[in-house]
Amino acid sequence: MPIYRYKAVSEDGKVLEGYYEGDSKADVLDMLKNNSYYPVLIEEDMGASIKTDIFARRITKKDMAVFCRQFYTMLNAGISIVNCLDVLKEQTQNNTFKKTIFSVYEDVQKGMTLSESMNKYEKVFPSLLANMVEVGETSGTLDVIMERMAVHYEKENRIENKIRSAFVYPAVLSIVAIAVVIFLLIVVMPSFISMFESNHMILPTPTRALLAISNWLKAYWYLFIGAIFAIAISLRILGTTPRGRLFYDSIKLKTPILNKLSINIVTSRFTRTMSTLLSSGIALLQAMNVVSNILGNEVVSQRLDVVKEDIRKGIPMSRAIETMDIFPPMVDSMIRVGEESGAIDDILDKTADFYDEEVDTSIQRMTTLLEPMLIVVMAVIIGFIVISIAMPMFDMVSTAQM
Repeated sequence: MPIYRYKAVSEDGKVLEGYYEGDSKADVLDMLKNNSYYPVLIEEDMGASIKTDIFARRITKKDMAVFCRQFYTMLNAGISIVNCLDVLKEQTQNNTFKKTIFSVYEDVQKGMTLSESMNKYEKVFPSLLANMVEVGETSGTLDVIMERMAVHYEKENRIENKIRSAFVYPAVLSIVAIAVVIFLLIVVMPSFISMFESNHMILPTPTRALLAISNWLKAYWYLFIGAIFAIAISLRILGTTPRGRLFYDSIKLKTPILNKLSINIVTSRFTRTMSTLLSSGIALLQAMNVVSNILGNEVVSQRLDVVKEDIRKGIPMSRAIETMDIFPPMVDSMIRVGEESGAIDDILDKTADFYDEEVDTSIQRMTTLLEPMLIVVMAVIIGFIVISIAMPMFDMVSTAQM
């Protein structure tokens, strides 16, 4: 249901402003009249509607990359910001993003700057983009800023796609393995058990255990499915809490297979974002504030807060980064070189390119290790089921031969 912003005047001349949720402007008008208010302004607040829509489609890195790339192209061609937004709100395929751009378009028309409007919709526009746009507006280089942000989000999107693709095969293999195990337990197992029971055989312990599991699944399959959904929802909710995110992120940094990949991703994101911010003229401490919010790892973000305090005390950035004990040694060495040469933004950009390649290597290594591990686990589970079914058959053959 849309949310409307209204402005009205009471009988004694008091001005009232607020928001009201209704099916149409007529609902807002009726509410005001029933309370003896004279309406002055009634308009739909697209931003408020977006913030309260829990089913809103997520804004992806690809959406943001396309937005910045198209914005840069139009600005570079001499089109005004308002006209750029007018075009973008029509071209964007994501409906949530379309509504947000429409709200930004209206804000800019009313005299608000682009960065101020973006800050209103912080759930859609990252703080990095809003800060960079503010720098571009101040320096008159908004088109250059938009090009840099387009490149930034294109690289981020490329990394996310590679990570997502790397987990497709293990996920499919795991689902197939679970389906095969359930099929063996529910369909295959009972048919053999009935044959054994008709011969009054004493079943081995592994077979009896599997039979109990099979009977439980057939009788309480809905509890099994419900438990899976409950666990998945609980883990999802836990991931939205500060302590839950901190727990998950600490696991990523400690798990043997995932830790190398997680560190390389965080390092690539940190160096690339810092390079983009510093090359645009943003102060070091302000850049650290921005980058700590977009790394996607709460453990690293908390340690960066300590780094910011050290830098504020006058400690060089390279030494402060070294004390984090998160980034590879190459990072603080490269930062030290950048501090000495006065070209820290260029050094960080080259470091980001290096760790982009390291992310690719880590993904390939993780996939290479994960696939055979899953196959072995699948083989052990299915092999155990097959052996448990075969053991009574061997006993039955031995009894028949005697």
